[in-house]
Amino acid sequence: MANLEPVIPDEQPLTPFHDLDHYLSIPRVSGLALSPDGSRLVTTVSTLNGKGTEFATALWELDPAGQKHARRITRSAKGEAGAAFAANGDVYFTSARPDPDSPDEEPVNALWMLPSDGGEARVVLSRPGGISRIMTARDADAAFVTAEVLAGSADEGDDAERRKSRKDKKVSAILHSEYPVRYWDADLGPAQPRIFAVEPGEDTAPGKPATVDATAPLALRNLTPDAGPRLREAETVVSPDGKTIYSSYAKPLAKADSRSILVAVDVASGSLKVLLDHEGMSYFPGPVSPDGRTLVVVSESDSTPHKAPEIKLHLLDVSGDAAVDDASGLQPLAHDWDRWAKPAAWLPDGSAILVTADDDGASPVFRVSVPSAAAEVGVTRVTQDSAAYTDVAISPEGRHAYALRSSYAFPPEAVRIDLASGETTRLPAPAERPASPGRLERIAASAADGSRVPAYLALPEGASAGSPAPLLLWIHGGPLGSWNAWTWRWNPWLLAAKGYAVLLPDPALSTGYGQSHIQRGWGSWGKAPFTDLMAVTDAAVERPDIDPARTAAMGGSFGGYMANWVAGKTDRFKAVVTHASLWALDQFGPTTDASQYWLKEMTEEMALENSPHLHAENISTPMLVIHGDKDYRVPIGEGLRLWYELLSKSRLAADDDGQTPHRFLYFPDENHWILKPQHAKVWYQVVEWFLARNVLGQETELPPELGL
Repeated sequence: MANLEPVIPDEQPLTPFHDLDHYLSIPRVSGLALSPDGSRLVTTVSTLNGKGTEFATALWELDPAGQKHARRITRSAKGEAGAAFAANGDVYFTSARPDPDSPDEEPVNALWMLPSDGGEARVVLSRPGGISRIMTARDADAAFVTAEVLAGSADEGDDAERRKSRKDKKVSAILHSEYPVRYWDADLGPAQPRIFAVEPGEDTAPGKPATVDATAPLALRNLTPDAGPRLREAETVVSPDGKTIYSSYAKPLAKADSRSILVAVDVASGSLKVLLDHEGMSYFPGPVSPDGRTLVVVSESDSTPHKAPEIKLHLLDVSGDAAVDDASGLQPLAHDWDRWAKPAAWLPDGSAILVTADDDGASPVFRVSVPSAAAEVGVTRVTQDSAAYTDVAISPEGRHAYALRSSYAFPPEAVRIDLASGETTRLPAPAERPASPGRLERIAASAADGSRVPAYLALPEGASAGSPAPLLLWIHGGPLGSWNAWTWRWNPWLLAAKGYAVLLPDPALSTGYGQSHIQRGWGSWGKAPFTDLMAVTDAAVERPDIDPARTAAMGGSFGGYMANWVAGKTDRFKAVVTHASLWALDQFGPTTDASQYWLKEMTEEMALENSPHLHAENISTPMLVIHGDKDYRVPIGEGLRLWYELLSKSRLAADDDGQTPHRFLYFPDENHWILKPQHAKVWYQVVEWFLARNVLGQETELPPELGL
């Protein structure tokens, strides 16, 4: 007889942050593309697959007017991303899903097109090496892709044969002749990026009967055949008429150094012209003006061990030849504004540019007027909330902008911005905002030199003088960054749901507070950044709703460096969690993936003076070390040496039985970030276990997947 007892569902958590499986299931929005006529918005949404082992991406369409609900427009197991609108409204995107017209071919990341008037998406271009990015011209029927070719390939056919040979013979060896050889988690080479024009190809069966939607295949024309590795990590923009591509271009220098120059590629001829090449400076293209005559340029000065870089905006006349190889052709734009701006888009009338910039715990949208269109250049803040904005696009008539907005109160969501009033309206979204398990406050402390040290404080529900919360100091990475936007990897609400208060400070070296705030910590990481962190922690524990006897410090990357420094300089914390951290700066410098930049930040003497490994003998706080083996930015050697020296030198070294309160969470196949969903879950579970044991004096269970 069948069991007729009702099935009782699992108890629903108070918020998604109270259960890691629910947290991982929150849909994640990224990227935003606006159609040329302003009638359609497309974004990418990542969701967890049924097994909980991978995030799958899909394209969703949003209504710019905010009247219609969001709707999914692509669906496949492999996912879709990188949406770009053609001038006629068609949507291009990339996907590795199988091509139904070529079911026997191995899927690669190909170029797909979704017609503007509806219908199924179809592959319009596929190549063995795949497609990296699609770019389109706003006012012309012109499309371009970036894609990698093997360095010695003569053409696309030759490239396909070389790839097949390497695969069939199982050869992965790479012979390098230049630096760098790795980047974050990628081994560079033997493939190199190129920019291609996407053009009609030859019809292989002219006159053969077909349906009315049949079109000739597309072909690629290599616009940068001689680029070598110069376009790796390049920033590239297309002129509105599709006739010119502007790109940063890596220039090799003596002693394995490099910097970025600015080049223009003529689409018709494929000729490349150097626009800006100036010693001690790197240049990156911003958006092109609506009339195609003016390019926004971002300059970044080389740092030295004693001087932080400066990032500035400029305008460059690209209508003639005056700017070739000459930085004097640059027109300064808002150089008195003490923020590092990221240019987003021109207003349609060419009177101003919208930019974003870190600013006191936010990253608002600003309007920067253009000198030729205004008597005086000015910077006006458009958005007034304490949120961070990205992916800004402007409507054709210039009344509205669209962007993704996030803060520590909510993950990224699409909004419409009224450019006259600054009012923002949340557009109907693919998912609702997750409920928060606490509240967010803004606090600040005064450093020893009188500088303001700001921070966010995420407080759990119920924190009060009668029930003070334990405190977790979280130190951000970078170090040139700010706690001002939602993060999935370091999300304070997961720990707030466990009853902790999470302190998110912006010490010296943080962006959004002016050049002087960066310079205060430049080349002396163990000084002002450390004392700033201690000052704001002091201010936090003076609050009646914070328990000063139960505190811990955590950080990743530079934040991990600082966590290591904290562990060797103070015993005030009950536990320290250090993720992907720098430990021995003399070892780190030559082994990171970008040594040429690191060696401009500190001399050998400065690196030793600020190296945490010299204070290993002082460490009396239990430490949880976390590192991924595929981390090339902070190589695994840092984690391995830290672990050994904790067990051999610290005051909590391994005893006669080999036991220690320190722990090492190692991920053989993860990089600087922990990206796989179940690994992220294990990461949080082990952190929660370690904190409960050392801060709360409680024993909780470790994830069974660890096999312990």
